[in-house]
Amino acid sequence: MKKMPLIKSVMTPFPYSIESDQTLNDATAMMAEHDVRHLPVMEQGSLVGVITDSHIQLRRNGGTSSPGPKLERVGDVCDMRAYVVELSTPLDSVLRHMSENHIGCTLVVKGGRLAGIFTTTDACRHYGALLHTLCRPGGDNDAA
Repeated sequence: MKKMPLIKSVMTPFPYSIESDQTLNDATAMMAEHDVRHLPVMEQGSLVGVITDSHIQLRRNGGTSSPGPKLERVGDVCDMRAYVVELSTPLDSVLRHMSENHIGCTLVVKGGRLAGIFTTTDACRHYGALLHTLCRPGGDNDAA
């Protein structure tokens, strides 16, 4: 029987991040430029949360009495309760936690410093690769 992989073996290392004092427009532009939907939020070198494209869309469509996306800061919108784990966390516990709590990403740290990110897209990519190695291609359509 194989050992359970650790989150560090499937995470995206050195993710793009954004400072908490940057604007929502800055975050949107960075997400578009790098084709990502999650950005860890930093404040003076420390991880403080995560902002997602959904956070930004909700804020823009929510009709709040905010200064508007051009002026509103990432730190005012980001999720300060991001799911954060250490590099050595077993992958199965991360996947269960993400699934049970409907979480789209996990921030991975090493000694408290941002080391990587693991998203549902990463999970699908790795699970697809695993299935490709474990299963033969088939045309069995009995379930259809």
